[in-house]
Amino acid sequence: MIKGILSIAGRPGLYKLIQSGRGSLIVEQLQTGKRLPVQQRDRVISLADVAMYTEGDDVPLGQVLTSLADVAGSKEVDIKQVETEGLREFFGKVLPDYDRERVHVSDIRKLLSWYNILVASGITEFLDPEEEEKSAENEAPAE
Repeated sequence: MIKGILSIAGRPGLYKLIQSGRGSLIVEQLQTGKRLPVQQRDRVISLADVAMYTEGDDVPLGQVLTSLADVAGSKEVDIKQVETEGLREFFGKVLPDYDRERVHVSDIRKLLSWYNILVASGITEFLDPEEEEKSAENEAPAE
């Protein structure tokens, strides 16, 4: 579940929210386990609040990461190998109806990087139970 996982502008990697205090957050970098404070002036984004543009409704990042895990066999993705084959073609397998005009190659690279960090950190469940139910309802064939 990616709730509580943060991206901080200007800082590499992903962070787990440990504690929120008055005017600051205490976070732990997923790769190193190092804890540090984050001030109000820092731009912090929760991965649970991120969505990818599609031709229809935007798709929450948790669903995109789940689809990516299915395509990648729940293993890390070799970004250099994927770049050789074509990032857009690869991402088309993950999210076939993504908006090719608004989703840039840099967005796909960042997504793959985040996915690799999460998998390396042992986070392989990307949806909370409510999102899983919604996702299952959306994938169910209409009668």
